[in-house]
Amino acid sequence: MEKPDLWELERSLAEQGAGVVCGCDEAGAGPLAGPVYAAAVILPMGVDLPGLNDSKQVSPKKRYVLFDLIRERAAAWAVAWVDAEEIDRTDILSARMKAMQLAIDGLNIRPDFALIDGNRDRGKSAAITTPHQTVVKGDSRSASIAAASILAKVSRDRYMERAAEEYPQYEFARHKGYGTKLHYELLRRYGPSPIHRRSFLKNL
Repeated sequence: MEKPDLWELERSLAEQGAGVVCGCDEAGAGPLAGPVYAAAVILPMGVDLPGLNDSKQVSPKKRYVLFDLIRERAAAWAVAWVDAEEIDRTDILSARMKAMQLAIDGLNIRPDFALIDGNRDRGKSAAITTPHQTVVKGDSRSASIAAASILAKVSRDRYMERAAEEYPQYEFARHKGYGTKLHYELLRRYGPSPIHRRSFLKNL
């Protein structure tokens, strides 16, 4: 099967005179614990990032290699997050949008346009305010979004690995906060930790 051209969207925007374009993606919308993370990345057109793809399609080992490579070769990158307490206070869609806009705002080069993974650009209390286009399955269609997905995923995984040291009874390093059978068993045994999303635990 022919590999998709990950630069097609960026090239098309360049031809339309879009100026500086960033890709943006988030990680950790579904877990029962921990923040939702987002990243924004501006890549030099056509930069070589071997094996770049949607973070879900890349092995953990390869993700760590790409994480360093992207930060080294990107024109600009930024990572942001919204914690579990704020997710509970607002809602996960708003938290995702806020994290993505925070990441875009954190770039040290101001983008003129953003490619946003998914089909949503606003929640009840937050929205993407940078001029943008949503891209369904964007992390497998755009190099910039794919790079952002790697930075967001690795950053969140590392947070959960640190949380595993602070709260060892939940074994966060194994499931990264997702609702696995093991995680639910440990939750029933120990109750929620300070980093659990209470609004995600209504069925417990």
